[in-house]
Amino acid sequence: MQNPSITTTELSIPKLREVLDGEVITPDDSSYDEARAVYYGIDRKPGVIVRPTDANEVAHVVSVARDTGTELAVRSGGHSIAGYGSSNDGIVLDLSAMKGVHVDTKERTVWAQAGLTASDLTNALGEHGLAVGFGDNGSVGIGGITLGGGVGFLSRKHGLTIDSLLAAELVTGDGKVIRVDAESHPDLFWAIRGGGGNFGVATRFQFRLHEVDEIVGGMLILPATTDTVAGFVELAAAAPEELSTIANVMKAPPMPFLPEELHGQVILFGLLVYSGDPKTGESVVAPFRELATPLLDMVEPGRYSGIYEEEEEGPPPGVFAVRNFFVDDIDRAAAETIIEQVNASSASMAVTQIRVLGGAISRVPDEATAYAHRRRPIMLNVASMFQQADEAQTHESWVDGLATTLGDDGEAYVNFIGDEGKERVRQAYPGKTWDRLREVKHRYDPMNLFRLNQNIPPAGSNQ
Repeated sequence: MQNPSITTTELSIPKLREVLDGEVITPDDSSYDEARAVYYGIDRKPGVIVRPTDANEVAHVVSVARDTGTELAVRSGGHSIAGYGSSNDGIVLDLSAMKGVHVDTKERTVWAQAGLTASDLTNALGEHGLAVGFGDNGSVGIGGITLGGGVGFLSRKHGLTIDSLLAAELVTGDGKVIRVDAESHPDLFWAIRGGGGNFGVATRFQFRLHEVDEIVGGMLILPATTDTVAGFVELAAAAPEELSTIANVMKAPPMPFLPEELHGQVILFGLLVYSGDPKTGESVVAPFRELATPLLDMVEPGRYSGIYEEEEEGPPPGVFAVRNFFVDDIDRAAAETIIEQVNASSASMAVTQIRVLGGAISRVPDEATAYAHRRRPIMLNVASMFQQADEAQTHESWVDGLATTLGDDGEAYVNFIGDEGKERVRQAYPGKTWDRLREVKHRYDPMNLFRLNQNIPPAGSNQ
């Protein structure tokens, strides 16, 4: 950036291009349609897309948005279910050019810029046999998943992503670049560990690193029966903390590695990662294989850095209805209901995803971070994908009905909710967490500049 002191009172593309070293992309540019695309295919047309190269350039763009009153969307990887990484007519602050990594192997820490994806950083750390736990999709940006909490393949052993967060570099609404940690702005450090992008633009994160090299992990696909679904959950809950799992009860898509006669049949698509001694890991995953004769077994020893290698390019095209919530158990009756309802769905894809939590997640007090669901043992995602917008009511009713039957009590994980209204955001922050977040929001973003997100309004506002 040539002159970070320059400010403007109107949104001027020539001035942005003059001041910034990073790309400034408008609807007249040939790269515009590719640059505005987000993961879930939500079609929005921003007035300008800016790809800054450092925190000072981010601060300049934030100041321009504030001074001109232009809507600001912040994008790390573009995986927001609600499409908050884009804007109609606003500014998209796309951090994807900021991919710096500095690893301190002696101290086992890393400074990582927020434009990195989970795969980018996992591969870089894997060269040293080290890791930070992110999610189950390698193209997720580390910015969004970290600020929301971070549930993934290392959660039971090493906690959420935020449990490894030591510090962050943040650009606040007044255009300042600050360090946020337990000593500097401790209230803000509490809030960004689960409160999402409400408080500023995180440009860098410092993480504590964990020794994770050899694992046992991969896909395990079983026939979906009451015994396999309930048994999978029971085994996952009883397993050592080194094992984290995801169970997707779904109709088998036309995967090339599954026989054609299985396509459309309800299956249990399991993902397992054991982050400990491989010999022990083999014995831990063995009971899952014994639930039924596997339809596909790709669980094997390997490097943790290869965990995202089988990732697809993106989600199937379509419209999604989704409901995230927590439950205390999945018993045989619940397993039977899930199978019956997935089988009965007319959607092009219907799935109930079951994540057994606990372990290191639950050993952190609820009040220690803005993620306040530490004691909830199981997280569910019920989702339906369909092709025509006029089918929405049918599939949303299916999602809501199954969620209610399974015991949805309203609490939700903020990274897995869509555009579901203000009350739904409130439910992501139970108890006193919501009020405390609003106070921090008032202190650092009283204008609610950072509002294109699962928004937490400042205390004292009527929003």
